[in-house]
Formats: sequence, structure tokens, C-alpha cells
Amino acid sequence: MSSAVDAAVVYARVSSREQEQEGYSIQAQLKLLRDYAARNGFKIIAEFVDVETAKAPGRKQFGEMVEFLKRKHRPCRTIYVEKTDRLYRNLRDAVTLEDLDVEIHFVKENQIISKDAKSQAKLIHDINLVLSKNYCENLREEVKKGMYAKAEEGCYPGRAPFGYRNNKADRTIEIHPENSGTAKRIFELYASGEYSLSALRKAVRTETGKIITRSYLHTILLNPFYVGQFVWGGKTYQGTHKTFISRALYDDANGVLHGHNKPKYRKHEIAFRGLLKCAHDACTVTGELKKGKYVYYRCTGYRGKCQLPRFREEEIASKLGEVLKDIHIPDDVLKGIAESLTRDQARMRNECAAQRERLGQRLATVRRRMDQAYSDKLDGKIPEDFWDRKMGDWHSEEQQIRAAIAI
Repeated sequence: MSSAVDAAVVYARVSSREQEQEGYSIQAQLKLLRDYAARNGFKIIAEFVDVETAKAPGRKQFGEMVEFLKRKHRPCRTIYVEKTDRLYRNLRDAVTLEDLDVEIHFVKENQIISKDAKSQAKLIHDINLVLSKNYCENLREEVKKGMYAKAEEGCYPGRAPFGYRNNKADRTIEIHPENSGTAKRIFELYASGEYSLSALRKAVRTETGKIITRSYLHTILLNPFYVGQFVWGGKTYQGTHKTFISRALYDDANGVLHGHNKPKYRKHEIAFRGLLKCAHDACTVTGELKKGKYVYYRCTGYRGKCQLPRFREEEIASKLGEVLKDIHIPDDVLKGIAESLTRDQARMRNECAAQRERLGQRLATVRRRMDQAYSDKLDGKIPEDFWDRKMGDWHSEEQQIRAAIAI
């Protein structure tokens, strides 16, 4: 075990995942710090590496290093880092480390900072800290400027929504070959008006195996990205990305969504509510349910007391029926209606067949997973508790799919 004198921890960071993927500096930083430790007779007891932005405090590995120095290895009071902007880019990080009373070696800058450091060294360190903070703020401004410029060109500068994916090679957004079908199915199912968001969630899981939260389904249905637009910085832009949801389908789904959000005032259906006007004062004639089963209509009396007497729903239905008796529908119109109904029935049969096929494929997938998991259990590749938990989930999903096929 190393002593307090020769124990040190190493911290390395790159500012983005792209830099890490390109091999920008992590390995170079670690080699520099390891060589430095070897030359100075220190033993490195822990290494912490962050591959993420440092625009805000709270980096995962930085936080773990702080906790490490606080609790796990209190005798270790030395940190090795390449330079100031690798360790922190905001004042809060600097204060956090100052409170720990540690000695920090900035190897490339040839500076050692601690509570006993000379005033000149502390001044240079503070200047470097301010410059690092300014660099971070400027970088953030440039990034935001670039994102807004990209939005103006019609390219969404954020993470692609469900059904799409980010193409990192050419920095565009493209249609996801698998999830796009699920996204379209979400719109189709909900536009039918037969599903609440909770029921939609279950149907999507049954058909596709995708587990999507109720709140995210709501987000998907509202997102104009699917019809070629997107919102960035509070402004709506016309996107250049390809779409796979028609405007009609999007509008139908949103019409149902907004309809579902409205309060339901009644359980009993009043046939002519909102369709009648009073002949005396042109006010609306409203319907009311009496004694739980009788519907009476009356003038709202918005313009004062009205002479229209109350009347039963059966009375107006009978009178309208007399009017409709004399209406004749030409044979060619009837033929067109019949043909339209026949086409609709054929379309529904095709949709049912397609849905049954999707459910059948999903059922086969679930059963393959069950068979594979059983083989892995026999081979000792998975523990018993994992097997029991997953098998319960799969059995439940299998029953749901079979029930849906039987409908």
C-alpha cells in the first residue's frame, strides 16, 4: 500500500465523445501523467476519465474522484492532470477541489497548486482558470450559433425523434429502417380513435415489442417533425428531412388527441344536441336528460323568455322521420355507396390480415427468445432469478399476443 507521500490520482478528460472516438487526447494524457508519476516517484492508485462536455459541473468521473479523495483514500492528497482546462472549466469545480485541500500538478503547464503554493503560482493558476472559463463560454456560444445556422438550413440540430436516426457520417437525420414502421403504426392506431394513450402503449408493445412510455407516445403524436417541420429555440423551421407520415394521418391523430383531452360532459348520448335552432328567437335548442332516461329539448332562452315549449326527443325524431321518408336515393348513388362499403370491407380485411401477420411474427420472436433463454439456462449462462423474471414477462407477452390474434 502506498503512503501519503507517494500516492496520487490521475484525471483525464476530452470535451466530447467525438474527440474520444477520434483518439484525440485521452491516451496521450494518460501516458504523459503516468510517465510524470514514474519520474517523480509517485504511485498512481486511481485513474478517472471523463468523455463528455465540461460546460457544467457534475461530470460523472470528476464527481467520483472527489468522493474518492473524500472518503476512500483520505491519505492521498495529490492529483495529476494535463492542464487547467482538462480539470475544470467553471469556478465551482475549482472551489470543490480547493476545499479538499489537495495538491494539483498541472504537468504541461509545469505548475503545482496547493494551499502552500507561492502567490505568483496562484495568480497564474487563477488567470488560467479565468481563461478556461472564457474558452468554455465562447465555445458554448459558437456551438449555439452553429446549431441555429443548421436549423436555418432546414437540418434539425438535435437528437432525432423516434422513427429516425442521426447519421454521424454526414451529420444528417435519416429514416430508421425498423422504428419508422412502429412510429407510423402509432399514428395509424391512434388516428382510429379506438385507443387511449394507455391502450395504445399496450397495443404497440403487443404488435412490435417496443416499450414506449405513455408520455413519450404523447410527444411523438404532437411532434411536427413527422410532417417535415421542427421547433428549435422557440421557432418553427421547415426541415429538409424525408417524411413517412402523411399530413392527413398526422392531422387525424392530433384531432383524436385533442378530442381525448377535452372533458366528457355526459355518458348518455343526446341525438340532436347542437343541431337545432329555436324558430322564435334563433337561440340554440339544448337537450337535457330527465330521470336518467328521458331526453327533453328546450330553448336556452339566451335572449329572454321564449314561447317554445319543451318537447321529447321521440317527438322530433318522429317529425324528422316523416321528412326523410320522402327522400329518394337514385340507384346509381346506392350502387356507389354499396361499392364504397365493399371496398372498405376489403381494406379492413387486408388490414386485419396484415395485423395478424405482424402479431404472428411477434409471437414467433417471443417464443424464440424463450427457447434460447431456456438453452442458456441449461448451459448455466444465466442465473435462475433472471430466468424466472424474464420467463414471466415473456409468458405475459405471449398471452397478450395470442389474445389479440384471437380477436
